[in-house]
Amino acid sequence: MLRKKTKMVNPDEVERKWFILDATGKTLGRFASEVAKILRGKHKPSYTPFQDMGDGVIVINADKIEVTGAKEAQKIYRYYTGFMSGMREVPYDIMHDRNPEYIIEHAVLGMMPKTRIARAQAKRLRVFAGDKHDMEAQKPLVVNI
Repeated sequence: MLRKKTKMVNPDEVERKWFILDATGKTLGRFASEVAKILRGKHKPSYTPFQDMGDGVIVINADKIEVTGAKEAQKIYRYYTGFMSGMREVPYDIMHDRNPEYIIEHAVLGMMPKTRIARAQAKRLRVFAGDKHDMEAQKPLVVNI
């Protein structure tokens, strides 16, 4: 009887690449799900859920990301300072002016699983507000999605 064997990828053999993604004119949620897919390694045919197979992602032009509907007026980012009555709420438009990188990071990390592997994969996400980045040493590939 002929048996097929599943080939397991050794974590030392994983070849990591870096990709540059331009956020200009992209919808926030759709763009964040594509970034999360690349960080996790689900775009590779050798994807294994329990191993870190993901690649690095450099996002440029984070300040040009768009949201649909009334989210620009209604979306609120909340965080807690740790002190009594320390809940802070920042509307989307103010967050977009102050820290546009946070918007994409927050969306991508929300789409990743809450595990040790996902925390390690999230460290390979770099977000820049403009079109300049300091990651030339990684020899990133420009990708259109």
